[in-house]
Amino acid sequence: MPDASIAAHSGSFSVAVTGSGGSGAVTTGLILLEAAAHAGYFGMLSRSAGPQIRGGESAAMLRLGPAPLACMDDRFDLLVGLDWLNIARFIDEIPLDRDSLVLADPAAGTVPAVLTQSGARVREVPFKELAGSVADGRANMVALGALAAAGGFPQDALLAGLNAVLAGKGDRVRQASSQCLTLGYEQGIETLPRAAGAARHPVARWNISGNEACGLGALRGGIRFVAAYPITPASEILEWLAPRLEQVGGSLLQAEDELASINMIIGASFGGVPALTATSGPGLSLMTEGLGLAVASETPLTVIDVMRGGPSTGIPTKSEQVDLNIALYGLHGDAPHLVLAPLTISDCVFTTQWAVQLAEHLQTVAVVLSDQLLGQSRTISPPPPNLELPLVRRTLDTPDETYRRYAPSADGVSPMTVPGTPHGMYTADGLEHNQRGTPSSRASDHLEHLDKRLHKITAHDFGAHWAEMSGDGEIALLTWGSSSGAVREAAARLEAAGASVRVVALRLLMPLQSDALRDALAGCSRVWVIEQNHGRQLFHYLKSFDALPSDAHSLARPGPLPLRPGDIVAALTEEA
Repeated sequence: MPDASIAAHSGSFSVAVTGSGGSGAVTTGLILLEAAAHAGYFGMLSRSAGPQIRGGESAAMLRLGPAPLACMDDRFDLLVGLDWLNIARFIDEIPLDRDSLVLADPAAGTVPAVLTQSGARVREVPFKELAGSVADGRANMVALGALAAAGGFPQDALLAGLNAVLAGKGDRVRQASSQCLTLGYEQGIETLPRAAGAARHPVARWNISGNEACGLGALRGGIRFVAAYPITPASEILEWLAPRLEQVGGSLLQAEDELASINMIIGASFGGVPALTATSGPGLSLMTEGLGLAVASETPLTVIDVMRGGPSTGIPTKSEQVDLNIALYGLHGDAPHLVLAPLTISDCVFTTQWAVQLAEHLQTVAVVLSDQLLGQSRTISPPPPNLELPLVRRTLDTPDETYRRYAPSADGVSPMTVPGTPHGMYTADGLEHNQRGTPSSRASDHLEHLDKRLHKITAHDFGAHWAEMSGDGEIALLTWGSSSGAVREAAARLEAAGASVRVVALRLLMPLQSDALRDALAGCSRVWVIEQNHGRQLFHYLKSFDALPSDAHSLARPGPLPLRPGDIVAALTEEA
């Protein structure tokens, strides 16, 4: 394999802002991200926090550039420390080198050795002192001005970003923040060599998080009832959906726990209303019995699992692709269902919409595996397409006396009725049943409905959406979910170094499109399965279906550190 450079990707600029709870680190990042959009750039913001319920340390990490971005870079050009409390908890997430610059407030004390040992240069700026010269001034706004100057961002775009993010704070706060920003901008901070510079691209952009994108996809898919119990890092889906569901005639209910929420959406769906819940790994564990009921009764519903570090309570504020096994196998008995995973923040819109409509059309459960990296990160990116998908719930409005809810059909899908419809009443519970829904323990009924529930999923034509592919090289990088961004960038670096690479990013994980996957890997001399978990969950799943060549390689890294393009390139180069 050619020697691909693992140096930082040219054309982008990476900055991190850290501080203790209440210091405004995340707000600083949000304003800079919005300012980048006004300056004509694309970008991505991820955030990191400790496990505290409130307060504690936090960090905003941004990557900005002239093209859409789907992962963080290998290193950071600039680190702004609003204070140094608990900075050691973040240092592994913010790699610096001798070309990096650290902006530090002398009032915060000596810059920790864990930062300076990287060789990064330190420039002191009196954030607090300068902020104190402005009524209601904030140190983080002075720091924002200084870092924007170092990054080469125009001041007018910075002010536009500030006014957009602080629109609800009142004129007094915005004016004070603007004055502080100008003070920081005028500190004479040298512009870094890889600074963004000025770019004005008249292209429409969205500023959206993965959790918001999942909510939008749910609405586009037809969801009109949500019941859920708040849990990190999925709660923002519920917060975003609550007012917007009302605008389209739907409603959201905060349930007392995950057991209640799953049963509530089963009831809503049985009543004819497309329904969804959002949770994370611990909540999904509690929902599995209810999901089995939905599969057995052929009641469509969608569950979004925003994965976090596990097992048990694990690391609630960090990302890890660890719930694949429970999503695939967690339901007891033979319970065929759908498992999907969005590939980028923007793709959360389409994948969730597709999942909802597949669940409705196939009358089954769809589990959408997002994660903390996608869910709580924000992106400045082109608007996602609003695709019209011809997938709807098959219903019968005027059944007659011969209506049988679970009657066989060519595609395995039988029409549903709304409760109370004359001649349309049927039993829908967790017991095995006959074609009318009447509980039955007969072997013939059990086999018939096992076949029916499996056939309607495996016989469905999922089209080209099952994966996204690029390249046709001899080296295949196979991945899923949020790992796709880092894998794609690693592939681009390998190709730039002369390697012949293709990428296959799986969006539909169950049912596995084995034949299509084998075709996609045809002609490859080497296949790598790349994922962010410790147990090589995707690798073993694909192996169980004989979907991989016998000599396929696995690159599985657990969280909480993100997969970085350079790490992937280094691992593949070393093995070669």
